[in-house]
Amino acid sequence: MKTARAIPQEIIDYVADYFSILSEPMRLRLLNLLRNEEKCVQELVEATQTSQANVSKHLKVMLQAGILSRRSEGTSAYYQVVDPLIFELCHLVCDRLADRSEQQARQFRVLT
Repeated sequence: MKTARAIPQEIIDYVADYFSILSEPMRLRLLNLLRNEEKCVQELVEATQTSQANVSKHLKVMLQAGILSRRSEGTSAYYQVVDPLIFELCHLVCDRLADRSEQQARQFRVLT
């Protein structure tokens, strides 16, 4: 039997920070909007019906984490996803949640 290696605290903190990016619903909404193409901040503001400051704050977090890239064109900033692994991670989580929901539904059906 293999013994688990101790993971350095700085690595644990780094991984936790990465996962924390997905803990914010607005970031998930923005990622979904950016799934297939780049968009400018104004398009994202209109699609989310929130303030530019709020959208920009979340885009900055994902940009700093290396999930998004940014390019400027005139006075507009365009963002796109550069780490497609983020969608695989979301897909895994969604599949797990769907499985759990289906199991719970089966349990409730037994009770009725």
